[in-house]
Amino acid sequence: MFTLSSLVGLTAAAAPAAVPAQNPIMSIIPFVLIFVVFYFLLIRPQQQARKKHEELVQGVKRGDTVVTAGGLVGKVTKVSDGAEVTVKLAEGVEVQAIKATLSDVRGKNEPAKDEKDAKD
Repeated sequence: MFTLSSLVGLTAAAAPAAVPAQNPIMSIIPFVLIFVVFYFLLIRPQQQARKKHEELVQGVKRGDTVVTAGGLVGKVTKVSDGAEVTVKLAEGVEVQAIKATLSDVRGKNEPAKDEKDAKD
């Protein structure tokens, strides 16, 4: 039978050899690589899309057909110096919208993009 003193002796004999200390810089490299991957796959494309939307919204002018974030399609009748535009939705129905809420600017006579056209 094993006694307590023999178990202590067995565990002391089975202890692994000391592991050499690792360079601290080598432990940081995986985190740096993860950040680089996140930057190129998530952060950068999101910044480019935001910049493209900002340019699209700033370039809106009278007569453009726009789509609001709520899905309403209308024609711009007035562009103020601030952040608002007046959009004509139907005959006698005009609403004011914030420029940042415009999700698409189609231009004066530009038709809606079909999925077939987008694939070509």
